[in-house]
Amino acid sequence: VQLQASGGGLVQAGDSLRLSCTASTRTSGRFFMAWFREAPGKEREFVAAYKWDGGSTYYADSVKGRFTISRDNAKNTVYLQMNNLKPEDTAVYYCAADRRLISSSVRDESEYDYWGQGTLVTVSS
Repeated sequence: VQLQASGGGLVQAGDSLRLSCTASTRTSGRFFMAWFREAPGKEREFVAAYKWDGGSTYYADSVKGRFTISRDNAKNTVYLQMNNLKPEDTAVYYCAADRRLISSSVRDESEYDYWGQGTLVTVSS
């Protein structure tokens, strides 16, 4: 599975931005797609995940209520709609996927087999 991420950019605090991640192959079953981010000087952290079969979503507490993960099944694409962005959201955002994840592991980056290139999101104050 190859992942292509896009949509990063420079915005001001309070603005919105939408990231996209497209998978190269058809997705089904226990397929999860997720977003992680890595801020300067910090470890990579979980942001949000989408379970393809059933549409369950998972969020980090820091983004809950501001970010929404969704999918376009026909395009094998997940989106991360980011609203009310804050300077602390500044990071390189990575798309990840796995074919056989279980729900209890969605926040663990080591469980994902496939990664896209990062896309930089910079939020100015």
